[in-house]
Amino acid sequence: MKDTPTEPQIYFVPTPIGNLSDITTRAVEVLSSCDLIACEDTRHTKRLLAHLDIHKPLMSFNAQSEERKIPELIERIQSEELTLAVVSDAGMPAVSDPGQRLIQTCLTEEIPYTVLPGPSAVLTALVGSGFPAHHFTFGGFLPMKKGKKQKLMQEAVGFDGTTLFFESPHRLPTALKLLAEVAPEHPVCVARELTKLFETYHRGTAQELSDYFSERPPKGEIVLLIAPQSYIIPAKLADKK
Repeated sequence: MKDTPTEPQIYFVPTPIGNLSDITTRAVEVLSSCDLIACEDTRHTKRLLAHLDIHKPLMSFNAQSEERKIPELIERIQSEELTLAVVSDAGMPAVSDPGQRLIQTCLTEEIPYTVLPGPSAVLTALVGSGFPAHHFTFGGFLPMKKGKKQKLMQEAVGFDGTTLFFESPHRLPTALKLLAEVAPEHPVCVARELTKLFETYHRGTAQELSDYFSERPPKGEIVLLIAPQSYIIPAKLADKK
């Protein structure tokens, strides 16, 4: 059965992951024309809207309130016939951010929606790392418990594609130390502060990056990438620290 295109009532709008210039023209048009914006942190989104000179009512819609606020949003969309834009603090809604439950509700309630393309830390880090991008898996944030984290890392070093995780800066040294215990010579990349002024890509073996970040605690947003099982570090990169 083929769906018939209809005018969307909900727009899932990706926002810049760092550099505000990365927002698309279409995203600006949607944010300018919608009736309401649902966002993770109203303070964060207000700064973006101020930069764009957009003035719209905001509703907090985060991981803690998503399930509770969905009925209210659906009721308002249906009764007031308003157009809603959903944004996260950075990147694509529903990717390690609120949004998936709302999309599922749209499907069950037959509410038309659309997803705009745009900035994504996952794809930016994947391409920038230099690791193979034709086959990859994204695991979201690494778990807190050591056993679960170790199991995921063992799976990653044996996987035939690139594996990506989000990690907080204060937990990264511990994660790299554990990875070095699992596979010290395995190629790894730490992508930090993507699209921002101090963007960096650190590449090397798990042991090399564990040693590096144990002495230099990182700051900012982090993506940890683990190369495929068969990947070999290019000779010129292998000599770089």
